Amino acid sequence: MQQRTIGDRRVSAIGLGGMPMSIEGRPDADRSITTIHAALDAGVNFIDTADAYHRDAGEVGHNEELIARALRGRGAGADEVLVATKGGHLRPGDGSWTQNGRPEYLKQAARDSAKRLGVEAIGLYQFHRPDPEVPYADSIGALRDLLDEGTIRMAGISNANIDQIEEANEILGGRLASVQNQFSPRFLSSLEELEHCARLGIAFLPWSPLGGIANAPELADRHAAFRSVAEELGVSVYQATLAWELALSPVVVPIPGASRPESIRDSAGAAEVELTDDQLARLIAA
Repeated sequence: MQQRTIGDRRVSAIGLGGMPMSIEGRPDADRSITTIHAALDAGVNFIDTADAYHRDAGEVGHNEELIARALRGRGAGADEVLVATKGGHLRPGDGSWTQNGRPEYLKQAARDSAKRLGVEAIGLYQFHRPDPEVPYADSIGALRDLLDEGTIRMAGISNANIDQIEEANEILGGRLASVQNQFSPRFLSSLEELEHCARLGIAFLPWSPLGGIANAPELADRHAAFRSVAEELGVSVYQATLAWELALSPVVVPIPGASRPESIRDSAGAAEVELTDDQLARLIAA
């Protein structure tokens, strides 16, 4: 599979987003583990998760533990698969989301995530979402401390604007490895952040790159250009969409969510799809 770079790691151009395997409507654990194994078999060696990817109260880290279990079943260690997790976003168990960007909380959350993942140091740890009650610099300072003490190997941020990218990279001493923002044909407001990351050489990780769990099936109906290109190439509209995102910049590593083996197999195939200059131009114009 085509490769990309996150920090000092070479990873597959398509990652696996673990959230659908742990939130509302999730499959049973066996199917989730089969999905993760299918990703590995397809050449995916980058998996994204978060301690907040769970459904019920009292099961914080559900997705982290699921991924750790699946990797143990394949004997896949941290040197083979880069697992990125996030902290600072919480789900109380009632379907809502809250933030906690306090440095002491983030540091403990990272240590707890490392235990659930079964690693001495987290490969990539990302601040999940800014907390309006905590200065951004304080939250990023916690990531800097985690880097310095070796609890995490790389640091990233999520749901960030350009000013926050600049501030985080400065506080981290130029060590910001990734930015994970929502980006898809349906949600283009992070295009400026993508382009900024490209200028800085920072990995840009689109979450919900197909428009989200509920909206992905509408891709073909809402975006005629993507449907047309997919038909020309003989691939799914999902592969055409991910191929477009990959073509935007070599720093882009989409992380489509999946809860079925066939879904991640299809997504992984996008790394081998080559768009012509004309097709890329049409998709960009659309």
